[in-house]
Amino acid sequence: MLISAVILSYNSERYLESCLQSLLEALQSLPEGSEILVVENGSRDRSPEILRRFESSHPDIVTGFYYGENLGTTVSRNFALRQAKGRYILVLDSDVVTPTETLEPLIAVLENEPRCGLVAPRLVYPDGREQLSTDRFPTLWRKLTRLFSLKRMEEALPGGATASGPREVDYAISAFWLFHRWLLSEVGFLDERFFYAPDDVDYCLSIWLKGYRVIYDPRVHAIHDAQELSRGRWPGLFALRHLLGLFRYFLKHRYLFRRTGLYRRIESAQAAKASDASIPET
Repeated sequence: MLISAVILSYNSERYLESCLQSLLEALQSLPEGSEILVVENGSRDRSPEILRRFESSHPDIVTGFYYGENLGTTVSRNFALRQAKGRYILVLDSDVVTPTETLEPLIAVLENEPRCGLVAPRLVYPDGREQLSTDRFPTLWRKLTRLFSLKRMEEALPGGATASGPREVDYAISAFWLFHRWLLSEVGFLDERFFYAPDDVDYCLSIWLKGYRVIYDPRVHAIHDAQELSRGRWPGLFALRHLLGLFRYFLKHRYLFRRTGLYRRIESAQAAKASDASIPET
């Protein structure tokens, strides 16, 4: 099996049908079979009904797992990741539309970039505006800047596909990740002490600390109609969980204001892996 796509659904009725339909078309254009694993996280809208309809119409590809409550991103994703059979894992948000031409170039990046652990495409809003979907590892100041100035930061992005090829980034948000399944053996699963964000930042950092690289490819894109649950009314539940997760992240990785020590640890891990040269088989 080529790809196992892992999707979380939580009150996603506005997005889920477009997400699944576009992904089915993208996967069916590939030369090998794939699967879609959807974790239904206790939605109170029509999301379970939509998912069951896709299970019924595509029983060989779509499998749903139904929880009675929202268990957060890490527990739910880890459950689906443990069921995955594909050589590649696609982690996808339910509010993402996947163009047919996006997956094959990302697979090529995984195969051709040395020690590439994870690759992510450029993300755009439905109206074509660029999203700030990659960034440097957060500091307290950087998180405050993103909180209050994200729109201005995104307006400064170049927009559109670029001629430049794949490049390293500190992290990419988990709306769209593609990685080898062997990465789960090398790096492990998501840290379930995080209920929600910044579990994606934490996992990308873990990839770097294991000697692998996170790659961003601006030549291909996906459409992300970002729900941004943590940006709701303060002090909303998701916003508070995001804040708690952020301080857990800083405690775990032993920094707050400066990344200097963090980058030294990454540099050491990268040098050790480069000399080891023992990349698992695909």
